[in-house]
Amino acid sequence: MNPILLKSGSKNSAHLIINGKSVGNKDVYAYYRDIDTLKPIVKEAFLKLKEEYAVIVAEGAGSPVELNLMDKDLSNIFVAEAFHTKIILVADIERGGVFASIYGVYKLLPKKLRENVIGVIVNKFRGDMTLFDEGIVIIEKKFGIKVLGVVPYKPFNLGFEDSQSMMSYVQDNSRAKIKVGVIKLPHISNFTDFEPLVADKEIELSFISNTSDIHICQVVVLPGSKRVVDDLAWLRERGFEEILSSKKQKVVAICGGYEMMFERILDPDAVESEFKEVFGFGRIKGEVVFAKEKTLKKGCYHLFGSMIDGYEIHNGVAKKRVVKKKNLYATFVHGIFESDEFRYRLFCKIDKNYVGYNFKEYKEKAIKEFAEHINKYVNMDFIEKML
Repeated sequence: MNPILLKSGSKNSAHLIINGKSVGNKDVYAYYRDIDTLKPIVKEAFLKLKEEYAVIVAEGAGSPVELNLMDKDLSNIFVAEAFHTKIILVADIERGGVFASIYGVYKLLPKKLRENVIGVIVNKFRGDMTLFDEGIVIIEKKFGIKVLGVVPYKPFNLGFEDSQSMMSYVQDNSRAKIKVGVIKLPHISNFTDFEPLVADKEIELSFISNTSDIHICQVVVLPGSKRVVDDLAWLRERGFEEILSSKKQKVVAICGGYEMMFERILDPDAVESEFKEVFGFGRIKGEVVFAKEKTLKKGCYHLFGSMIDGYEIHNGVAKKRVVKKKNLYATFVHGIFESDEFRYRLFCKIDKNYVGYNFKEYKEKAIKEFAEHINKYVNMDFIEKML
């Protein structure tokens, strides 16, 4: 969905994707050297959205005041300057140092951008809200920045963007019947695949990095990966091969995890790594080949006896997009756990008392409640007025 996406690469490089299409690896120096060629792509994306929507929320990435990189910052400084946007600072109080963070970022912004700052939101506050009353006065009187709201911490187990946000999930395990372990690959991808498991009160979900943790799990999920070959090597180094290549452990393998289950992974055009051929775990006969063009599909799939709404986003090409063998559910398709029917089919075989739940209803309710939470604590009327 990003006009420009940088995907994990080797030590000093990243995989560059423009408007959903791979343009290959770029080392850091070349990326920054050619940054001006990327700016029209960002502008085009912004202007296209502007034709359709009254308000655009351009979420920044990282710090907007890395002084040595400000002329190369596309997601913060460039958008703000190119389109003269209003700016809201969001400070995460949970990390500590919130006053220094707010004051430092504000004062280090270019003067013309400081004039566009309409205020700050203090996020993830825990405890007695009145304890921050004086803090609001300090920020508004001493810093000269309006406080648009202080938002109490509220778990929101949806919309995971990266491994850091994924690790912030909160689960009630008091009624859990089944233990599920997701292998936390170094380059794990598509974090939203696990949202239905986090929300399921009958599932205790863990992210595991060692083989010793697998033995307490009735189901192991081998997830998607941004760098399949590297993560395959990591799994071998950690001793996972014996478990994942055997038929004893119930495994759900998704996308990159599915590719690892083949006998061989071929990469003749060096799409992902310098290795043209590596051996997989061998649970699935044949080979998967990395193609230059990425498969991008969305639809309703017949998988494991259920009709599932899902999507594909992978370079790997294989004869089948799904394989079901003894204790192995493997597919290219993401979003399979969003299917209430599939989850029930899988988990009731482990525990006949598993009931399941309606994930779609849960998701709609969770989003509504979180939006109401934000509306309650953030001065949306003032923000709309400033726009």
